[in-house]
Amino acid sequence: MLEFVGSYNGSGARSLSDVGYSTRTPNVPRLPIMRIGFFGGSFDPPHRGHLTVARAAAEAFALDRVLLAPTAHQPLKPTGATASFADRLQMVALLCQELPYLEPSALDAPLPGGQPNFTIDTLTRLRVELSAQDSIFVIVGADAFLDLRRWRSPDALLAAAEWIVVTRPGFSLAQLDTLSLTPAQRERVHLLGGVAEEVSATDVREGLLHGRDCASLIPAAVLGYIHRLHLYGT
Repeated sequence: MLEFVGSYNGSGARSLSDVGYSTRTPNVPRLPIMRIGFFGGSFDPPHRGHLTVARAAAEAFALDRVLLAPTAHQPLKPTGATASFADRLQMVALLCQELPYLEPSALDAPLPGGQPNFTIDTLTRLRVELSAQDSIFVIVGADAFLDLRRWRSPDALLAAAEWIVVTRPGFSLAQLDTLSLTPAQRERVHLLGGVAEEVSATDVREGLLHGRDCASLIPAAVLGYIHRLHLYGT
């Protein structure tokens, strides 16, 4: 069962933009306010665990769109991905066919000279593409979020978007104390529990390499692409 824990401070408060408030005069047309989820990662390969997280976040936080963005060069993962960025983006596009509100995104495409992709730069580019009233929600696992102080410009990241932190059983709110969040920052952090499907990309790659049946872990279109291009040793 999906468990929506709500905001870190327990207030459940929502911003004026979340409830559609606008100070514009009635005769000025405006675009609908959107709640946009941003789900970045290696997606090496994308699997049903990613799909489960994206669906749970969209349902719990009323997201209109969820962008799935493979990262070309993750700063904290120097070894890099196994598959190329182009192949991972194509697999993500196939995964996104599973749900109508999912969209593949190339916002984290390779940069000149192989520079690392920093999330703060990605969110800055995303904000330019959206209406000023739109809300951005970054979807991230609890382990990665607890490492936020190692990311570039962590305070700017917390100001640039709200954060949906996908937790594991036994996760404690006290663990967030290590981040030294201000009260305002805590209001922008939301916990999402009860996402039961546990799938590891490492285990998926191992299974593919050794010829095991991974049909229950990867959507058919993605699995077909992997086999056609003989990715991950298939």
